[in-house]
This record gives sequence, structure tokens and C-alpha cells, in this order.
Amino acid sequence: MNFIIWIVIGGVLGWLASIVMKTDAQQGMILNVVVGVVGALVGGWLLAPMVGTGTINQGDFSIAALVVSFVGALVLLAIVNLLRRGTPR
Repeated sequence: MNFIIWIVIGGVLGWLASIVMKTDAQQGMILNVVVGVVGALVGGWLLAPMVGTGTINQGDFSIAALVVSFVGALVLLAIVNLLRRGTPR
């Protein structure tokens, strides 16, 4: 059951990050899930030690963990946009 919640929350976070970064029209549902889950990995690697919380990948579904995972998804999309277009959005 935790796996399903992880996929759903990752999809929602990826979708919200794609709306903020204005890449929603280019992404489908599967890519939103990938962005949310991989973004949580990035957030866990970069931000979680500074904040002192986990991420959705670690089974932590607190508000702080959701914010860290969301910011990680934003960072991931900014890096992808930078590599694709040469400028972050």
C-alpha cells in the first residue's frame, strides 16, 4: 500500500512542479510521476540533511518531507530545462 501512495504523491508533486516550471504541456502522467519520485531523490540528497527531515522516498509523508520533495522536483526540472534549452525557466 505504501508503494501506491508513493506513486500517487510523486505524481502530484511532479505535476505541481511542472506547472510551476511551465513544462506541464510537454509532460504526461508517467513523466510527472518520474519527476516527482526522482525529484524527491534529489531533494533528499540536497535539502533533507539541511532541513532535518526525510522525503517521500523514505516513507515520510509529513509536510516538511512533501516540501523537500517538491523543491527537489523543481530543481530537477530546472536542471532539465537548462540542459535542453540553455536557460532555466
